[in-house]
Amino acid sequence: MADFTHILATRPDFDDDDRQWLHHLVADWQVIADLSFADLLLVLQTGDGRYVIAEQCRPSTVMTLRIEDVVGMEVRPDLVGEIHDAMESTGVVRSTVLHDVGRVTVCNVYAPVVHRGKMLGVVVRETNLSTRESNGRYESESINAGKQLFEMIARGQFPYDDPVQNQRHNARVSDGFILLTADGVVRYSSPNAISCFRRLGAVTTMQGQYLSEIGTQLLRAKAPVPEAFPLLLSGKAAVDSELDANRSVASMRSLPLYGETGRNGALILCRDVTELRRRDRELQTKDATISEIHHRVKNNLQAVSALLRLQARKTKSAEVKQELAEAQRRVQTIAMVHEGLSQTADEMVDYDKVISNLLKMSVDLATMRDQRIDIEYIGSFGMMPAQDATPLSLVLTELITNAVEHGFEGRKKGHIRISVGRGGNNLNVVVEDDGSGLDTEEDHGMARSSGSGLGTQIINTFVTNDFGGTVHWEPRHEGGTKVILDMKLRAAQDEDMGDGSDEG
Repeated sequence: MADFTHILATRPDFDDDDRQWLHHLVADWQVIADLSFADLLLVLQTGDGRYVIAEQCRPSTVMTLRIEDVVGMEVRPDLVGEIHDAMESTGVVRSTVLHDVGRVTVCNVYAPVVHRGKMLGVVVRETNLSTRESNGRYESESINAGKQLFEMIARGQFPYDDPVQNQRHNARVSDGFILLTADGVVRYSSPNAISCFRRLGAVTTMQGQYLSEIGTQLLRAKAPVPEAFPLLLSGKAAVDSELDANRSVASMRSLPLYGETGRNGALILCRDVTELRRRDRELQTKDATISEIHHRVKNNLQAVSALLRLQARKTKSAEVKQELAEAQRRVQTIAMVHEGLSQTADEMVDYDKVISNLLKMSVDLATMRDQRIDIEYIGSFGMMPAQDATPLSLVLTELITNAVEHGFEGRKKGHIRISVGRGGNNLNVVVEDDGSGLDTEEDHGMARSSGSGLGTQIINTFVTNDFGGTVHWEPRHEGGTKVILDMKLRAAQDEDMGDGSDEG
């Protein structure tokens, strides 16, 4: 069944501004559905002349009329005439007859969607008449506000042209709403809105007071005032902001209300987000702590590396010097991974940034003074969890070191290429060099050992045991050696184990 984007694609006469206007409408019309206690349907005429439901919005303040998804369906034949009349109208059109949706009797009202004088479609408001039988002040004020916003669609006043929305937890109708006059005086405030301002420290009756005065009194002395705050409290612009007072935080959003002659009031939505902001602060503290831990681990590893370097200088044995130099290189490899982790807010590292520095370091440490080894890096590793980044770094640096020490032994220059292919958690890495050939680097399917052979153990242990992968050595067609690594990141292996635990 066609979705919103596909339905829009059937209208080549819609330009980018038209499509953007419709996207903004369906992104912001939830407030109308909630205020009106009604379902909303966006009807567009396709390129072949059919009327199709392009989007739908269910209210969160009352039971929906439509449990099923109707996007992509054609409008019922008995509604086509009313839709056509609404498309020809310049204002809101009320149906002259009642309709049935399932077993429920509804009253339809139609608002033509107009943008810069161009007719784009029709919004249908479906009202369950049983919800209108006994309404109190709350319901009446909510319905009237929803009616005003609905009528603004037909005049091209909703959605707003340049709304300023920066909050991550925008308030909803059910969280609390306040209605202002054109002068910014509180005309009505819902019970939840009153409770929200009570938690902020307001003690006076809100009705009849300027909301700007109430909000200003709640601000702490010398506290910074958000730039959008005055506009929000006066209801003069479509903006959002937060009010932090009395150890409580409220997210607020203003929606100016317009009539045919101009702005005649505003709707202010407010939500108590105190607990959400407390959790945000805890997460920020946790992230900062994790980052600091990685930073200190990196510093400690660098200290260990420095000690190994000092010890290597003191010893007179060439074999011991070599072993200490290799140990220093491996410690430095792990330190660089932790340096990358210290710069992120979670346990994921941008491995492409880490590996570029690691490869250069590996070549520099392994080459002789009169050697020049170039390294080429193709593809992308992407983001990688810490548990995979460290062992993979050790594997790659060992392969690079093996290529330099054995493949380019006695040669002045050489070239190494690393090609990466990643599909989800499956990783394929190919390390190629134009060195002396396979016999100098490979020994019975493993990296040729030098010294203690620890490098060989590192490559095979991590690839086969930790990554559940394979290492394949083969000669390079142009001369040299090619090493192919096929691995599965350990995070993916954990998921597979969890999925298979219930299988018989």
